[in-house]
Amino acid sequence: MPQLIPFYFLNQLSFAFLTLIGLVYVFSKYILPLFTFQQVIRLYITKLSNR
Repeated sequence: MPQLIPFYFLNQLSFAFLTLIGLVYVFSKYILPLFTFQQVIRLYITKLSNR
């Protein structure tokens, strides 16, 4: 059934695109701010320990 091949690739492409959008959203909303907060805390700890 070669007539179904374009629909298969379109399904793969749309699933990959939605997965990429979901990953970008989760990383930007939940994971990356935690790393930024962790770096700020480390900076404050080193500044306080150098006094």
